[in-house]
Amino acid sequence: MIVLTLNSGSSSLKFGLYRVEDSDLDLLMTGEVEGGELQARDAQGVTLSGSPMSAGTTEAAIEAIVSLLAAAKLPPPDAIGLRIVHGGPKLLAHRLIDHDVERDLELAAAMSPLHAPAALAMIRLAKASWPRVPQVACLDTAFHSDMPALARTLPIAKELRALGMQRYGFHGLSCESVVRQLGAALPSRTVVAHLGSGASVTAILDGRSVDTSMGLTPSGGVVMATRTGDLDPGILIYLLRERSLDAAMLEDMIDHRSGLLGISGLSGDLRQLHRAAPSNPDARLAIAMFCMSVAKAIAGMTVTLGGVDAIVFTGGIGENDTAVRAAVCDHLGWLGVSLADDRNGNAARRVDTPGSRCEIHVLPSLEEDQIARHTAMLVEI
Repeated sequence: MIVLTLNSGSSSLKFGLYRVEDSDLDLLMTGEVEGGELQARDAQGVTLSGSPMSAGTTEAAIEAIVSLLAAAKLPPPDAIGLRIVHGGPKLLAHRLIDHDVERDLELAAAMSPLHAPAALAMIRLAKASWPRVPQVACLDTAFHSDMPALARTLPIAKELRALGMQRYGFHGLSCESVVRQLGAALPSRTVVAHLGSGASVTAILDGRSVDTSMGLTPSGGVVMATRTGDLDPGILIYLLRERSLDAAMLEDMIDHRSGLLGISGLSGDLRQLHRAAPSNPDARLAIAMFCMSVAKAIAGMTVTLGGVDAIVFTGGIGENDTAVRAAVCDHLGWLGVSLADDRNGNAARRVDTPGSRCEIHVLPSLEEDQIARHTAMLVEI
């Protein structure tokens, strides 16, 4: 089966083409759309080209992918798997997309305003480009769907919880890929730090999610690129009452003008903040607050797990930012966490010292692989 994966994040669109047979994946092509530009490579890493994007829109991205497949003489998809960040209270497992599933995704869109519009547009545009090809919604929330009540329940009135207001958790496909990569070597008590434009920390006990930092929406938890993370709710009440902000203005503040961008006043991109840090105290403060926020979340998950056997860094920042990994681990030194500086700087997958009380791994976030597997499995049923 040939599976096309579409992974729409808060700042980019990743895509891949796979040949799936049983549990084996054969990557044919991978690529990314960011900033209105498309880049793609074949399985050997050779750059592929098709028609350039006509605009920086979801529609233009799909058109460019269609052009790319044709220009590279790659086979058309037999199935399409889409990353869906939030399925709401009705969709808690990966599903073939039909009218009912689309309706439920539309109803849940208010819980993920950063991601849902692009995902819904992607479903419609993919259906128009490949009208007879089945689509599968691969949910980030699915991995966390059986978290215990102690982690899942929010401290709000029961009548509100009855409306589906609970801790859902996100980056589930990424966590799932970490579990799969470690396989039989997965330690019992593992904390996954998925650090990217969006960031979350998840406690995994014997392969299952038991707690996670994000809540009802992907806006909570640790400090992120442009999102606040956890915030005193009194701030929102104050802004509503004293500064006359409405819902749209609050949403813009929480999701687009806060986090690293808000602290630094410069950028939500850690790469830019690192470059500016030597001469910019606000950039230094933003980096320090991000690292402390992640360390606090990891420490909190050790309470849930009753200790920690492994910490896994993944996501764009988790995989590539050696300084952030070092700072986070330094904050956790009291736990016996000890990072090997030489391994950390040499792109190693295992970066703890022999004396560390827990393993420290650096692993890629293979969300597209997980999407391809789930899609093939559901379409074959």
